[in-house]
Amino acid sequence: MEGYKMIVTEAQRQQFETEGYFVLEGVIPEEHLAVLREASRKSINDINQQMDAEGVTVMGLNRKDSRYFIGFAYRKYPELRQFLFSDLMSEVCRATLGDTAYLFYEQYVIKAAEKGMKFSWHQDSGYVGYPHKPYLTCWCTLDAVTEANGTVYVLPYDRAGTRTMVPHVKDEETGDQVGYFGDDPGVPVIAPAGSIAVFASTVFHRSGFNTTDAMRRIYLAQYSSEPLLSEDGATTKNAAEPFLKAGENVSSR
Repeated sequence: MEGYKMIVTEAQRQQFETEGYFVLEGVIPEEHLAVLREASRKSINDINQQMDAEGVTVMGLNRKDSRYFIGFAYRKYPELRQFLFSDLMSEVCRATLGDTAYLFYEQYVIKAAEKGMKFSWHQDSGYVGYPHKPYLTCWCTLDAVTEANGTVYVLPYDRAGTRTMVPHVKDEETGDQVGYFGDDPGVPVIAPAGSIAVFASTVFHRSGFNTTDAMRRIYLAQYSSEPLLSEDGATTKNAAEPFLKAGENVSSR
């Protein structure tokens, strides 16, 4: 990390402890942003080709020309590792998880212009569905995000009334897991491209429709302080790739 300028403030560390989230505006280097955008373009093409080959417009949570959830893109496009295991992300992990961190999961979350769907109130931990140590979500903006293009809204711990995972219910129409049914609108993340909304997996969040004429592209990078195991404890869940050990970057970028 020689020459790297630290960006996470003590106030942001405290906000993470008390509210479960903070936002870093415009911190992703341009060269990494270019890599993330190009891999997103390729990933959308990949999933569209899969849908076309099978003659469908819905595949899991993906809906063609509407919204996309494309996971493990870094396995097909290893250039994404430059960002996933960068000095920036190591600082974010140290500030939130501590001196030990693993890459847990990554995916693109993309809403198409004027067709993007909303995404219901949920905790990322709700998609795991069984007891586990909370992990970290880094919601990275490849485009400027506003309420008009379907940004994320977060619900601070005190407003949600919980800091722990709660049972979620599946929305049969959309396939979404839903865990909060109150009327608090949450706090919208309004930020330029290259920003990161950092929040714990137990923080409730949702997103609205993309009503603009441009895509809203997000790269979601998730890290944990220990490997997440399957419910029976027999296998690791998702990536579990070592990133930090004793505060040092041990990844192979």
